[in-house]
Amino acid sequence: MITHPRILGAVLAGGRSRRFGSDKALAELEGRTLIDCAIGDLSVCVETVAICGREIPGHLSLPDRPRPDIGPLGGLNAALHHVASHGFAGVLSTGCDMPVFQQELAAALIGEGAAIVEGQHLLGYWPATLAPALDAHLDGTEDFSMAAWFAIARPRRVRFDGSLPNINTPADLNALARETRSRGSP
Repeated sequence: MITHPRILGAVLAGGRSRRFGSDKALAELEGRTLIDCAIGDLSVCVETVAICGREIPGHLSLPDRPRPDIGPLGGLNAALHHVASHGFAGVLSTGCDMPVFQQELAAALIGEGAAIVEGQHLLGYWPATLAPALDAHLDGTEDFSMAAWFAIARPRRVRFDGSLPNINTPADLNALARETRSRGSP
């Protein structure tokens, strides 16, 4: 069931996985890749999901904009320009290394203006109207950090107390797999 029509889900997947040591988007959790987990949870909240920063057969794939290797903002910029030109209201974003996205989180983020989850800054909502501002920011700086973008977009910060694992290392993945097995569900 789609809970937020005319919202694009964006899985930001253009990173290099330096801390993980291999392509973490393709690492498996209970027989599913992390990117498949992220796509699955996000897809119940939005009309369409796009993979930003890489191609995944069978999915809408958007190359980072204006170029690869500038971090998550390249994927977010691609998603914002896609929604601006296709009549969507905005983008609900997550990282490919964040295998859980709860429907309650979507409801907390989507609203007036941009919003991010405190402590998990790739989880956010970005209105389509921010596309020109992000383009201008990326053209005028070498600081491609999320913090630099937040100073411009001024997202409201949302506190969320649910489980939002972020897989940065193989140890993180192993810990989540143990937790998932002990609960008895993926």
